[in-house]
Amino acid sequence: MSLVLTNGVVVDGTGTPPRRADVLVDGGLVQAVGSIDAPAAEVRDVSGAVVCPGFVDIHTHSDLTVLSGPQALSKVHQGVTTEVVGNCGLGVAPLPDGADHAAIRAAVSYLDLDPAVEWTWRDVTGYLDTVAAVRPSLNIATLTGHLPLRAGVVGFDDRPATAGELARMVDLLEASFAAGSVGLSTGLVYAPLCYVRDAELLALARAAAAHDRVFAWHVRDYADELLPSVAQALDISRQTGGRVQISHLTAVGRRNWGTVLRALELVDVARAEGVDAGVDIYPYLYGNAPLAQLLPAWAQEGGSDAMARRLRDDDVRARIRSGWQGRAVGWDEITVSWVPPGSRAESLVGQAVTSDDQALDLLAEHTTQVLMIAGGRSEDDLRAVLAHPAAVVASDGLCLDPYGVTGAGAPHPRSYGCFPRYLARYRGDDGDGGDDLAAAVARCTSAPARVAGLDRGVLRPGGAADLVVFDPDRIADSATITEPQTYPDGIDLVMVGGEIVIDGGTHTGRRPGKAIRTRR
Repeated sequence: MSLVLTNGVVVDGTGTPPRRADVLVDGGLVQAVGSIDAPAAEVRDVSGAVVCPGFVDIHTHSDLTVLSGPQALSKVHQGVTTEVVGNCGLGVAPLPDGADHAAIRAAVSYLDLDPAVEWTWRDVTGYLDTVAAVRPSLNIATLTGHLPLRAGVVGFDDRPATAGELARMVDLLEASFAAGSVGLSTGLVYAPLCYVRDAELLALARAAAAHDRVFAWHVRDYADELLPSVAQALDISRQTGGRVQISHLTAVGRRNWGTVLRALELVDVARAEGVDAGVDIYPYLYGNAPLAQLLPAWAQEGGSDAMARRLRDDDVRARIRSGWQGRAVGWDEITVSWVPPGSRAESLVGQAVTSDDQALDLLAEHTTQVLMIAGGRSEDDLRAVLAHPAAVVASDGLCLDPYGVTGAGAPHPRSYGCFPRYLARYRGDDGDGGDDLAAAVARCTSAPARVAGLDRGVLRPGGAADLVVFDPDRIADSATITEPQTYPDGIDLVMVGGEIVIDGGTHTGRRPGKAIRTRR
């Protein structure tokens, strides 16, 4: 379609100051920015509204929910036009021949909210072809998750990979890069990744560096061992020369508040040494993860079935309870956010976990399928990360359909309101106390696009017409812990590939998104 957005305040995503200008869109591209006379085009007066690039969400877990609900309602309503999936090591490809594919699917059940989605692919090419076939409303790029590599080649045992297994994982990783994967991710709290040694991380990181792909890290610990966990990621990058992205940087537990400042100092030192290091964060004081993340690594060995059997043993449970004493975050700060719909535990959704035994009972019955929302975070820490020059905004959420199966439970509100929340509440956290809208938009657009190596995030002639029009005075998140499935305010228009997806706060039914494949 040919469309002119007139009289808007253009914030182009580069960090340059806003300016009044018209924007001409035609053929899926931005054709011109300035004073435009295009008599054949439809004209929309957007006086007073901000016109900016669509938000690029580089840390998401929509790998499977975008197949279940390709309208991607919770994300496009908040202005997201491109997502990067495959984060925290929890990818869905590659699935090597001979691997236990059912066990891998169980291990990434955090992503797997709709059992009707069939896994018909075996590699990144097949996965991205499947995404393209459902015609999503937004663009999808993918990282290669470490979990299917490790589980598919080594399995679920606590042991180092052999030289042959390392070589096979590297081959699979490089094949995924050739298929268009934008990088590698790991998640060192998730079994079997919690058993990984540095030799394996170095081998994979060298491959990522050789192909100029980012390596995104869900580090080993965000609580008492945050600093050595961040140092590990930075040291691997130093040794390999690769780019590193530390995911959702935060410090969990009141006794650890302030540690984020020291973690950022480690990042600063690495950057001064020439390491291409970045961080991302979502603007909330609570996170979302599988409840099984709280289990010790030994209790998760062998996969979900072995875990379930182990958690029914009284001696095992006593050992876990002992290890949980003095944990950084108490049960009063942890609520159940999702269990398999129809299960006996469904009445617990939205309720705080009451005891060690209740948690162990849930895990014994549902293993990795129990999701939690956990607090214990500091507002000062959050603001420090958001103000850091290496930080970008990323939701760590999923595209959800509030009317479909993925709308079950009590999801984290970040899946509905991350970017409006940041722009409404934190956009002045630019280090000088100013209301720097241009810098804030850059943290949501060009800066994350650069991390992932995507040709998105800048509003310029010749660029993709992925655009958001929002009212800077009305933009606000509406989703809360108690009412999470609520769309934000102030997002008036969202375009993907030059087609209007959100118009006046309503989804148009159009699904022009693409599967993005990076070729470098």
